[in-house]
Formats: sequence, structure tokens, C-alpha cells
Amino acid sequence: MAERIRIQKALSNAGLMSRRAAEDAITSGRIRMNDQSVRLGDRVDVDTDLLTVDGYPIPVNPALETHLLYKPVGVISTSSDTHGRQTVVDLIVSPKRLYPVGRLDADSEGLILVSNDGELANRVTHPRYEITKKYVALVEGIPSLENVRRLIDGVELDDGPAKAMKARVLDEQVQQSLVELVMAEGRNREVRRMFSAIGHEVISLVRTAIGPITDRTLKPGESRALTPGEISRLLSSGAQ
Repeated sequence: MAERIRIQKALSNAGLMSRRAAEDAITSGRIRMNDQSVRLGDRVDVDTDLLTVDGYPIPVNPALETHLLYKPVGVISTSSDTHGRQTVVDLIVSPKRLYPVGRLDADSEGLILVSNDGELANRVTHPRYEITKKYVALVEGIPSLENVRRLIDGVELDDGPAKAMKARVLDEQVQQSLVELVMAEGRNREVRRMFSAIGHEVISLVRTAIGPITDRTLKPGESRALTPGEISRLLSSGAQ
């Protein structure tokens, strides 16, 4: 068990708020530990105790790492591969044992999280929290307004109905279109199968956002650690 430290120091060390702001949050009743009220002077074990602010989990454990990676096409979303293919974990430099948070098809590219934070991983991947993922798909042909509406209303797939929270055409070319989708779940190759169901095969697919997290500066194969503020926003996004 780690040494217990004052709650306001843990919040300050994590870069989430100043010591004074943490003290104000504690005295106003916004901070809880293991779902119990706390007072100034209370201490936390950052390895085992769960702190929340306004009901949302707060990342204060320095042993936890979460990286945002732009996954290139051909890299698989697992921690290891028996066929020797490159994985998302291979692209992260860290001494810790990390795991991909969710999946992104090998032939798709874009943002994926790699982490050892189980609470964060559960929140991002469990359907009940409805943390959205945004995609931009280059598809064959030009979808009609009716077909774009079908993506939102729902299409029937072989493993059940699927629908987007939002869908819109970003650009139309002669025989191709760019379409943006916002999804609240992530079944296997779901976006590709949805477009196939409306008669527009996907040429390429890029995930551009995970909840409130995005980064247009990352190039394929590049990654960076999420900031404490980004982790806090991610944990507080979606359904409660």
C-alpha cells in the first residue's frame, strides 16, 4: 500500500487543480473518496482509493498511463500477436504493461487509446457509458439524404440493428464521398458493415475522436500521453 497523502496534495500533484482550488472543492463537498464525504486533512491512497469530483472519477494514481495513438493501417489493436504483426502496444514507448482500449480494424486508421487504467478502459468501451467515437469514411458513390438518414435511424446487420448518433456528408466527388459518423458503440467492423448495408462500400476509414479527445497534429504511428485534464474530461463524458 502506498503512503497516504492529503487529498488536496494528490489533486495538485496530478495537475488537476491548484492546492487552493482542491481545498475549496473539498470544503464545498464536491470531492468524495470511495463514495464517502471527505474533509480537509483526510488522506488518500492513490493506488487503491477512488476520488471523485461532482460524481466523476479523478485520475490521481501516478502509476497509471494513458496514451493517445494514431494507429496506422495494418497495425492491429491487440497487446500481442501470434503471427508477428505489429500491434498498437509496439508503437508506445513505456516500461509499463499497457493494453489497447477497445479496437480499431487493421485496415482502418486513426485514434486509439493505449492504457493500464482499468477504470478508464471500462468507461470508454462499455456501451452503457455511450462515450462516442467519431469517424470519417471515404465511400464509393454519393449517399442520398435518405441513405444518410438510414444510418441514423438504424440498419439491420447480421448481429442486430446498428445506428449512428450523427451522420453527415462532408464532401462529394465524382464517384466518392466523405461521410462523418458519430457512434456510441463499436462492434466488429460495424461502420464498414453499415455503409455496405446502404450500398456504399468503404474505401478508407479514419477515427478522428474518442469522446472529447482529438488531436489533428498526430501522424500515423505517433502518440502522446493524455493530460490529466483530458483524462478527467474523458471520464466525465458520456452517460452516467
